[in-house]
Amino acid sequence: MTSDFETQLRAVSLRVTRPRLAVLTALRDHPHVDTDTVIALVRTEHPTVSHQAVYDVLRALTDAGLVRRIQPAGATARYESRVADNHHHVVCRSCGAIADVDCAVGHSPCLTASDDHGFVVDEAEVVYWGTCPDCATERTPQRFASSEGSK
Repeated sequence: MTSDFETQLRAVSLRVTRPRLAVLTALRDHPHVDTDTVIALVRTEHPTVSHQAVYDVLRALTDAGLVRRIQPAGATARYESRVADNHHHVVCRSCGAIADVDCAVGHSPCLTASDDHGFVVDEAEVVYWGTCPDCATERTPQRFASSEGSK
């Protein structure tokens, strides 16, 4: 897989460096992580890499289109390496977990602007909000217990 990353870096005229390869590997293995998590993941293999180096790599990879920065409302910025398609995200209101959601197929009225104001629209960003299965499971007994207590 490293050779794939090297090819991707060279294709966008970026030098192949250990920090860049480490960040790409971290994002491939752990999508939707914040900067602090990326730093921790990179440092497991390369303990001397500085915070600033990781910030610089994330910026360069994002600018080059190899990494996507997402920031749902009220959340810290997260990064992912899935950039070759127009997909969306579902975010847990409770724990902040994020998962990919492929674009809807067929009739998708929310993905077609009712008035594009003359813009050439090439992407729609949709964020679904809800409760992840883990948080929903944790809440179910609590709801039951609180409703039992009110009887």
